Amino acid sequence: MLYRIARAGIFKLDAEKAHDLAIQNFKRFTGTPLDLFYRQKLASKPVEVMGIQFKNPVGLAAGLDKNGECIEAFGAMGFGFVEVGTVTPRPQSGNDKPRLFRLIEAEGIINRMGFNNLGVDNLVENVKKAKFDGVIGINIGKNKDTPIEKGTEDYLICMEKVYQYAGYIAINISSPNTPGLRTLQYGEALDDLLSQLKDKQKELAEKYGKYVPIALKIAPDLDDNELTQIADSLMKYKIDGVIATNTTLDRSMVEGMKHAEEMGGLSGRPVQTRSTEVVRRLKELLGDSLPIIGVGGVDSYVAAKEKMMAGADLVQVYSGFIYKGPALVKDIVNNI
Repeated sequence: MLYRIARAGIFKLDAEKAHDLAIQNFKRFTGTPLDLFYRQKLASKPVEVMGIQFKNPVGLAAGLDKNGECIEAFGAMGFGFVEVGTVTPRPQSGNDKPRLFRLIEAEGIINRMGFNNLGVDNLVENVKKAKFDGVIGINIGKNKDTPIEKGTEDYLICMEKVYQYAGYIAINISSPNTPGLRTLQYGEALDDLLSQLKDKQKELAEKYGKYVPIALKIAPDLDDNELTQIADSLMKYKIDGVIATNTTLDRSMVEGMKHAEEMGGLSGRPVQTRSTEVVRRLKELLGDSLPIIGVGGVDSYVAAKEKMMAGADLVQVYSGFIYKGPALVKDIVNNI
């Protein structure tokens, strides 16, 4: 009820200004009595995935807390894990504003943020300071001005810097808002990336005496042949997990709506069905060889259950959280 009242005011603001205000308030309220506005006590629903013990199977997807500024606040809401980022080796401002749009009738969001973040070093400092007893995933990407043929170098730089502080590392090659990025999902480019990531993972595991899993985040806009090739590469290089899916470029579900023609990736309820289809197909292709984290339109207990019945071991929320608030986390965890 509190969130419903707050949302009415928040939604009167520009979407990005509302996001920035929320982040500022979460930072301000953390550790004070004011965190009662979002603090929740949830049932314990532990699950082991990628060799990691999660308090519950519901996580915050990357993109909401890009710089790892509010990890404790999201922990207080009951998330079993929080994925921060996407972070790049160097700070970057992202794409021109406006770049974030609500499609309220469809409970969707279009963004073309462009990996705006304060850089990997800043993120690492925030993660080191965070007092969160859940799992912190760190989502890494490449800088916009790094040529795509040198993109792997950016992932390796980030991986080396975040490795000892991450519960797992997510490899984002599926954002539609960095030119050329999605080409890393295909053929030799993907194989080369995964091969070098696994070599770096082995090197860092020996250096730090701990194994940190890596998960690949893929797009929903892949045909069956492309999904099959990705699944084969994931198994070939023994990648620890796959996150399905990122935002979509498809506008068929929101055609004619305000902001529907804006450039960028569409998330929320409009991508729900396609994302679940990708999870189901990946499960058929992968079997039990590696776990799947389902994300895309998880806006209710039923939507989360659908993802898990399709083969997801964990689920993440983003747009559903914007529209439903912390109560969404409680609803899913208590009923799953």
